Amino acid sequence: MRTITGRSDHVVVVGAGLAGLAAALHLAGRGREVTVIERGSHPGGRAGRLDVGGYRFDTGPTVLTMPGLLAEPLAAVGEELTDRLDLVPLDPAYRAAFADGSTLDVHTDADAMTDAVAAFAGPGEAAGYRRLRAWLTELYQREFSQFIAANFDSPLSLVTPSLARLAGLGAFRRLEPAIARFIGDERLRRVFSFQSLYAGESPSHALAVYAVIAYMDTVAGVYFPRGGMRALPDALAAAAASAGVKFHYGQAVTTLERSGDRVTAVRTASGRRLAGDAVVLATELTTAYQLLGRRPRRPRPLRPSPSAVVLHVGARRSWPGTAHHSILFGQAWDSTFENVITDGTLMSDPSLLVTRPTATDPGLAPDGTDALYILAPVPNLDRGSIDWDWTGSGYADELVATVADRLLPGLTAEVSVRRVVTPADWARQGMVAGTPFSYAHSFGQSGPFRPGNLPRGVANVALAGCGTVPGVGVPTALVSGRLAADRITGPQVPAYPSRTRRSS
Repeated sequence: MRTITGRSDHVVVVGAGLAGLAAALHLAGRGREVTVIERGSHPGGRAGRLDVGGYRFDTGPTVLTMPGLLAEPLAAVGEELTDRLDLVPLDPAYRAAFADGSTLDVHTDADAMTDAVAAFAGPGEAAGYRRLRAWLTELYQREFSQFIAANFDSPLSLVTPSLARLAGLGAFRRLEPAIARFIGDERLRRVFSFQSLYAGESPSHALAVYAVIAYMDTVAGVYFPRGGMRALPDALAAAAASAGVKFHYGQAVTTLERSGDRVTAVRTASGRRLAGDAVVLATELTTAYQLLGRRPRRPRPLRPSPSAVVLHVGARRSWPGTAHHSILFGQAWDSTFENVITDGTLMSDPSLLVTRPTATDPGLAPDGTDALYILAPVPNLDRGSIDWDWTGSGYADELVATVADRLLPGLTAEVSVRRVVTPADWARQGMVAGTPFSYAHSFGQSGPFRPGNLPRGVANVALAGCGTVPGVGVPTALVSGRLAADRITGPQVPAYPSRTRRSS
């Protein structure tokens, strides 16, 4: 595995998102002096926050899986996950609601989910679920350490016996037919394939290898940190500071000073200069390349993922019994992906994610009220031609009406706080094509074919974040930080804490 050359005693990390924080912790644990510089006023990056009217909203990811990957960077500096975070396992992980009025609670416990599927779709589908669960588990075990959590120097790095074993599992077939080998009920197939949208693909086009996301959701489990998702970057930053990492907030990096092929310092818009032996750019990929003064060399341009409209709602009342995460599936399915990914139009029959964090942590909103997060997939700005500054508010009205009709009766009249985030807003934050999901995970943009984290033309810079390997999501952002640290120091065996605590 290639690494940077020369000294790396002092590393400057640009960006205090989850990837940058993970990189800082790993590097500090390996004896490096680390300085983190962040343009925002607090850590988190995409895992942002909005406090208004007594409501505490998470503006970035809301689904947390694979808590062991949070434990890893903390363990690098000798800390325990349970000393920094109180993680609550969610049961159900999701509640799926379908257009025909049926609902299914998605449990991560195998027996509970088997019983739920049997009651929902019959014993034959329950048996198929058990076979699907076994396949997802084997897929994850074969895939994770060799492909997701690994650095690649070239596509030839893929040519290993592990590749043949993955191929034998059907990992390089299409996702939708792969799931259909086990599950016949069309509604159930949606539950185990909608995750492909996280990877920027429809289930009919995504590779089955991305069923690993369904493993993380439906087998490994979904969690929520008390205090909201902001608790994740806060905990990582606090642990890093305790380990001696220095932080500078409110500082936007504008220039990299160079001497030959080495970056010697970073400069900020305010004139601050921070020298270092090596640099980790844990920024948007486009920002990293702008600072480096280069572009990735590729035969065709990178394709961004679809975007999303996110609506933050503070409601005057609560809806007890509503799940923490609800997926509202419309009647249409294939056309949903065609609308958003191919046609560049709004969904004709919306499928939505509704997160109600106050189901688990009521302290995130005033007493007797609910904080809600409503996510609707929409085209990115490259694909669609929607004037979001003109249509965003009206579309948010439609989303509220849809959620009121399908899940939360009376919501329309109970909205006291409302904030809408559209692709235009994501673009103003510097996100490529106005999408928070970065580049799609097509075959040509995954693994060794994704933009690498060791850019050419510079000897002492590594990249981290969702635009580089391994990709988009909380687990992969954390892995990305460790992979960047490995490019600085050489690989080290990840350490996991020995004790965990599950709250209820």
